[in-house]
Amino acid sequence: MSTDYSKNAEESPEPRKAEVKGCIPSWLQGTLLRNGPGIFSLGDTSYSHWFDGMAIMNSFDIKDGEVTHRSRFLRSDTYKANMTANRIVVSEMGTMAYPDPSKNFIFKAITFLNHTVPDFTDNGASNFIKYGNDFYATSETNYIRKIDPVTLETLDKVDYLKYLPVNLASSHPHYDKEGNAYNMGTSIAEKGKTKYTLFKVPAVTEKDKNPSDKHKWVPALKNSSYYHSFGMTDNYFIFIEQPFKLDILKMATAYMRGVNWASCLKFCPDESTLIHLIDRKTCKVLETKYYTRAMVVYHHVNAFEDDGHVIFDVIAYSDTSLYDMFYLSKLKENPGFQDDSYSTPSYKRFVLPVHSDKGVAVGEDLVKLKYTTASAVKEKEGKLMCQAEVFCEGFELPRMNYDFNGKRHRYVYGNCVEESALAKEIAKFDTETKERIYWSEENCLPSEPVFIPRPNGESEDDGVVLASVINSNPGQLCFILILDGKTFKEVARAYVHAKLKKDMHGFFIPQAN
Repeated sequence: MSTDYSKNAEESPEPRKAEVKGCIPSWLQGTLLRNGPGIFSLGDTSYSHWFDGMAIMNSFDIKDGEVTHRSRFLRSDTYKANMTANRIVVSEMGTMAYPDPSKNFIFKAITFLNHTVPDFTDNGASNFIKYGNDFYATSETNYIRKIDPVTLETLDKVDYLKYLPVNLASSHPHYDKEGNAYNMGTSIAEKGKTKYTLFKVPAVTEKDKNPSDKHKWVPALKNSSYYHSFGMTDNYFIFIEQPFKLDILKMATAYMRGVNWASCLKFCPDESTLIHLIDRKTCKVLETKYYTRAMVVYHHVNAFEDDGHVIFDVIAYSDTSLYDMFYLSKLKENPGFQDDSYSTPSYKRFVLPVHSDKGVAVGEDLVKLKYTTASAVKEKEGKLMCQAEVFCEGFELPRMNYDFNGKRHRYVYGNCVEESALAKEIAKFDTETKERIYWSEENCLPSEPVFIPRPNGESEDDGVVLASVINSNPGQLCFILILDGKTFKEVARAYVHAKLKKDMHGFFIPQAN
């Protein structure tokens, strides 16, 4: 099975009914949105990295046992500028765009200045987030684009910098039961200093009112750490300051040096990872310093509290080879993502003792929980070295029943990536028995699985799992897959009359919303 990842997608903006096979549960009513890169070349220019492609959004509307599909390109300012010029003129993280050689000196000088203090792209091709009653396409820059979740039309452009000192932001916010959203961003040019900012967006906001009624900042290192997500419990935020750092000076000179911004990120394997535990009420970092060995984390799974401990699960890599694998030149050489440099991720559980270590002897493990082998050993006063419990290998894009976010969970759904970053299987993982149940089909590539809880469900896994599936079997259509959350057996599938592309993340909107 070979896929051309550099081939441009085609949008299908008009709603088309899918062909349902099986029986969709009557309670499943809502829309699954999925987001990812879709346009990789324009005119005589091409993106260098798969993540950089211009966003295409897919919606699968599920109602009364039927599924309706549509897709649209995100009409971002980036999209409009590129289309108008018929070439890539807006830079992305892995692709530096240069003006047409025929442009005059003044135009080139303005382009250079715009890259010295970067005005980032609004090409939100990573995920969808909900702020208040609105939905936005997002990547990791200060720009997000409001969208109509029904028609997928692109609406307002929102700049975080209008409200907060945030140049980069996570595309994985957290939500509490009231619908308030919590997110984290990085300022790379605030008075010449780098800092991290935690902020809250209320469930309901008045028009043009500051979307952040509360924000606090955490001092950063000289070279700020890259992060894609963070953890949250009832009382704490968990932020991993990993030795995968963005060099601000190199970023400011990247355009002049003819390199992309991604090259300004440096992994330092000999340095430790610092884990910050931040009080949600005060936004103050706990005095205890938690360390572990160098690692690279893109996705948190969940976090919860138990008897004076904060427990958090992550998917961790030993290096940054994952990003490099997605350069389109490498994908052409290895369309199956078979690469000897691939670093298989580990599903890890860390435990952070919150109580004071005063009176505890150096070398003693402060973790007192019986159900985990994770440790936190005192090295000196106020400093603990943490060793994770490894649950399994080759598991990514973790999703769970979000009703259990911040609580002790048992089940996680994700992609199986033991041998490559290209998932041919999805699985349900049991954190207690360490067992996995799989779904796969020949010549099919499933997306990140999204768990939807059944209203008033009786157990954590009472619901269904949704995944979009690229079907490469001759004469067969791509489809949306519906699995039983308990048994992981197929309940139904809906064949769509469109070619689906590999994407990134999905967001389910219940009909009531």
